[in-house]
Amino acid sequence: MAVRGKSINLFLMDGTAVGRIKCTLANWTVVAYKIPRTELDKCKEREDLKQSGVYFLFGISDDTGENIVYIGQAGARKNGEGILYRLQEHKRDENKDYWMEAIVFTTSNNSFGPTEISYLENRFFNLAKDAKRYNVKNNVNPASGHVTEEKESELEEFIEYAEIVMGTFGHRVFDSLEEKPTHKVEEDVEINDEPLLVLKTTKAEAKGRRTNEGFVVYKDASVSVSPTKSCPETILNLRNKYTDRVKDGVLIEDTLFTSPSAAAGFVTYASANGIIMWLDEKGRTLREIENNED
Repeated sequence: MAVRGKSINLFLMDGTAVGRIKCTLANWTVVAYKIPRTELDKCKEREDLKQSGVYFLFGISDDTGENIVYIGQAGARKNGEGILYRLQEHKRDENKDYWMEAIVFTTSNNSFGPTEISYLENRFFNLAKDAKRYNVKNNVNPASGHVTEEKESELEEFIEYAEIVMGTFGHRVFDSLEEKPTHKVEEDVEINDEPLLVLKTTKAEAKGRRTNEGFVVYKDASVSVSPTKSCPETILNLRNKYTDRVKDGVLIEDTLFTSPSAAAGFVTYASANGIIMWLDEKGRTLREIENNED
């Protein structure tokens, strides 16, 4: 089945792409907002942000430089306080000084009840944990509300739309590290367009693939345990950044790098040219593969 396009309406509330953004989709009652922390006070008069909903706090760790997300929910209160009040509480919380912008999902008709937002918070938490792109700062796994199968189907459709909106806002928090481009053949079998590549040296062996964001190295790769004398600082920093992902010389989870050379340097703990070091099953270098794509 062909992939259908989606029409998304983005309203720049402050007349600039770095300010507040409101997002709506055709035939969808949900309203999404992207709100910089510094612009939170400008939202005081928005009635839909006084309703129930789910929200995401995004930031970057000062210590490791990794992406951070906190996922929460807020119920509407009798005094008219809801999502916005909860975000303001987080802004005052010294333990959450890392977040720089919030993504909020609510509805145009205030149709989210406690059960719905609990279900969504739990699902979003687990999707983000499974994707492993962001450090999820929640201390515990949020409890899932008990919903009927009809309501579950409705909420799962909501989640699919929310994933699209989140990507549009620039956060691929739900996407796996490897988004495999595919096409269909006669038997309706998916064929991966990107070849599996292998890097081997006397001290390291790894498998990986190109993605539309860079290069992913798969877990269980054997990586060099000590740097070469000429190892560049960028690679030293990468190994330091992902030190918790290497145990006894083995990469314990899939890891995304900005380029094939960065990935090769991480694996070999040395200066490396990924264009010639990553080989496919035919022994062709990545350079040869790319030349054949022209």
